Amino acid sequence: MVFLSLQGAISAFIGASLLASAVHAVPVTEEKRDDGRNPVYLDPSASIEDRVEDLLGRMNNEEKMYQLMQGNIANMIDTDYNLNSSALHQYGTTFAANMDRDPLARLINETQSYMLNDNRLKIPTIMQSEGVHGYLDVNATTFPAALALAGTFNTDLMEKVGDIIGTEAASLGLHNIFAPVLDLAREPRWGRIEENYGEDPYLTGEMGYAYVKGIQGKAKDGTAKTAKHRIGAMVKHFVGFGSPMGGLNIAPVLGGERDMRTLYLPPFKRTIIDAGALSIMSAYHAYDGIPSAIDKHTLTDILRNEWGYQYFVESDSGAIANLCDTHYVCDGSFLDPVAAVKAIEAGNDIEMGGRPMHYATIPDQIEKGNLKQSTVDEAVRRVLRAKFALGLFEVPYGTSNYNASIHTKKHLEIELQTEEEAITLLENDGTLPISESVESIAVIGPQANVMQYSDYTAHGVFERGVTPLAGIQKLVGDKVKVNYAEGCKLWSLDKSGFDEAVEAAKKSKVAVVMVGTWTRDQTELWSGYNATTGEHVDANDLRLVGAQMDLIKAVQKTGTPTVVLLITGKPTAEPWLKDNVNAILNAFYPGEQSGTAIANILFGKTNPSGRLPISFPTSVGSLPAFYNYPKSGRPTDPGQIYANGTMDFGYQYILGTPVPLWYFGHGKSYTTFEYSNLKLSKTKVHGGKDTVVSVEVTVKNTGEMDGKEVVQVYVDDVISSVVVPNKALKGFKKVSIEAGKQQKVKIAIKLEDLQVWNYDNEWELEKGDFNVFVGGSYADLNLNATFTVV
Repeated sequence: MVFLSLQGAISAFIGASLLASAVHAVPVTEEKRDDGRNPVYLDPSASIEDRVEDLLGRMNNEEKMYQLMQGNIANMIDTDYNLNSSALHQYGTTFAANMDRDPLARLINETQSYMLNDNRLKIPTIMQSEGVHGYLDVNATTFPAALALAGTFNTDLMEKVGDIIGTEAASLGLHNIFAPVLDLAREPRWGRIEENYGEDPYLTGEMGYAYVKGIQGKAKDGTAKTAKHRIGAMVKHFVGFGSPMGGLNIAPVLGGERDMRTLYLPPFKRTIIDAGALSIMSAYHAYDGIPSAIDKHTLTDILRNEWGYQYFVESDSGAIANLCDTHYVCDGSFLDPVAAVKAIEAGNDIEMGGRPMHYATIPDQIEKGNLKQSTVDEAVRRVLRAKFALGLFEVPYGTSNYNASIHTKKHLEIELQTEEEAITLLENDGTLPISESVESIAVIGPQANVMQYSDYTAHGVFERGVTPLAGIQKLVGDKVKVNYAEGCKLWSLDKSGFDEAVEAAKKSKVAVVMVGTWTRDQTELWSGYNATTGEHVDANDLRLVGAQMDLIKAVQKTGTPTVVLLITGKPTAEPWLKDNVNAILNAFYPGEQSGTAIANILFGKTNPSGRLPISFPTSVGSLPAFYNYPKSGRPTDPGQIYANGTMDFGYQYILGTPVPLWYFGHGKSYTTFEYSNLKLSKTKVHGGKDTVVSVEVTVKNTGEMDGKEVVQVYVDDVISSVVVPNKALKGFKKVSIEAGKQQKVKIAIKLEDLQVWNYDNEWELEKGDFNVFVGGSYADLNLNATFTVV
């Protein structure tokens, strides 16, 4: 989501409203009931459906129109952060973010007061913000990128993250958070993969489920008994957005019904139906030729009719205008009403701000007979239903003591844990962990003394936090000499700093070189500052930018043991690193205590336990690199160019290999683990009767350090009616095991997750053999067993 030309959008909206030839009024009942009580919609003891129908019956079409449009507090204030009354309207949803907490809290309450006191029906607005890794506020607890959070493989921890974001946001008076992002990161050239939970639908669904459960929480005190939650999660982007052509944001996604059903929809069903998410954001792109905002098949046929979803869908920012001037499925002229009609008829209930508001034409289109009254009413029902489920008519405001709930000591403890569990040890020859008795350490590179946060970070957050250099200096104190040199800039080919970096390495017992990608905060990113990841920042190359690789090679040539730390928003395709440096760590954009977490990992205070939620390709030319490729989806006879210059010609990929540098699920530890005694609860499974197969395995910590292991379970459907993945993750569990101890780990495989969208386009658990593989990553599956569906 991005907001563009916001003031123009509001002006355009007002102008469009005046264009409406008439506002079709629905008869309005009296304010009170016959017995003198408040109307049903203001009665907390009434059912949600009765309240919805009562309120809907009192609304005219202009009021309904406003419920289906989003405002933005940024367009309602002057330069002194005072509300401009002429810009206030009865919006159904209002975006409120990207400023200090005190003015933000005041403006949220003042805007809500207007909605409740200066409008006929006193309908509160849903206050919205971003929240991929912390709600969008300068003072919020800022967690690592979603891609990093997925790398923890820890759903319990993820639920705590969601709870913290929900607690902080709700205290300010926010009701709706634009997260989690459930797009599958199967195209690493795409700039937004840092917002996602990786390439795998199962992992994405489980992490998304945990986030939704955590952030939505219970209803606030004082709300009606029928209220469900304090915050509504908005899962996005519905659906199939993560694999655009060429990695280009908003570009079409090629695929059919089977990919939609088996890859892209399962994480959404897990979060929307199983976790109960209260809202959905539709996507920018077109899937199989149909723009998502007008895809009736997904928005209505599947989402509403098959799944039974009852709440609202909101477009991404500007997506309705994009129908005309990006996808060209309607006239590109100003405020073409066809865009609004197509979207709302398909099941896209709310238009988000950011560009001229096509939904302002709704009353006029009803009057002209181009849009059914019942279609608009159903969209409004969904919005009102969510408002009652959030208890907004009883408790629309935040708390007066919000400072006590934001950026607390407890929240920072959890934030640090997420950083430590997300950092992944890719390679290690024993150089790590570094002994605290080491005489000296060189800290080198353009990432060493800066903060790197993920996209959707509030303006000003980059100015605070613990840098890697600061974290190392604090940990070692005066005991270890720290020799720092920047070496080069992230974006420059200038090598004038190399001499200083080489000298620092020569004077040190070990060198840590910190390199990677970078993004910007929400203000800078959309002001045109350079970046290599983020929304609309797509790449045709996954190698390190500028002089960074040459810096690593210059340090490595000194002979000083060299550790490379990749701080990045996407996989890095630099195969030279794997065979030429002593150790490699990867940290997808960390959070505000990154330096503390990195220092703890480097010096062995914390044993790394992160696992890759996405595979690292050897080059752009070897894409796609995702592990769960369909059978026959990889070359069978690749070639190779050897270091001595000789060549081995293959038949597919004549001089290369599609094998990634590191597969999904990969991650090393400072200890070792041994798997044994694999058992299945059943080897004969009755498809119409059984629901799970339990996997049990013994895992022993065979090293000298306590550690955490991610036990991963993959399944291969041996023979099927349609082509399926070679293997697919169907279960995982992160366990802590003391040195020398062992633990029995049980993981349930849900048979529902083994269904295929069969030859007849129906879900079916097909008969036959299923091979089960268990181990520490996709590329390290130590044990296997087989069960048969009969």
